[in-house]
Amino acid sequence: MAIPTLGSIHHIAIICSDYQASKDFYLNVLGGKLKAETNREERQSYKLDISFEGFEIELFSFPDPPVRASQPEAQGLRHLAFRVADLNAAINYLDSMRVSVEPIRVDELTGNRFTFFKDPDGLPLELVECE
Repeated sequence: MAIPTLGSIHHIAIICSDYQASKDFYLNVLGGKLKAETNREERQSYKLDISFEGFEIELFSFPDPPVRASQPEAQGLRHLAFRVADLNAAINYLDSMRVSVEPIRVDELTGNRFTFFKDPDGLPLELVECE
C-alpha cells in the first residue's frame, strides 16, 4: 500500500559548514532562485529556501555540524542527482565556474551518461543526461 497522492520530491534539506560559500554555490553556480532566507538567532542558524524546477533545497547552517563519515558510501543520503538535457554543456558550464567534475560515465543499466561533482562541503552531486 502506498501513501495516497504521494507526488514528486518537494525539498531536499542540506546542512552546510560555510553558509555563505554554500549559498553562493546553490544560487549562483547551480542557478537556484532565492525563495526565503531566515536567520534563526535562537539556534545560531540560517535557513535558506532555494527553488529549482520541480523541487526545492533547504540549506541550513548550524554551529559546528559533524562532518560526513565517508564519501559516498556512508549510511544515509548518498548523493543528489540533477537531470540535464546536455551533459557536455552542463560540464562546460561547471568548468567555467571552477567546479571540478569527474570523468563522464555511462550507466550500464539505463545507458544514460552521468558525472559527479561536489558542493562546497563535499556533498556528492550528480548530473544525469536524459530526455
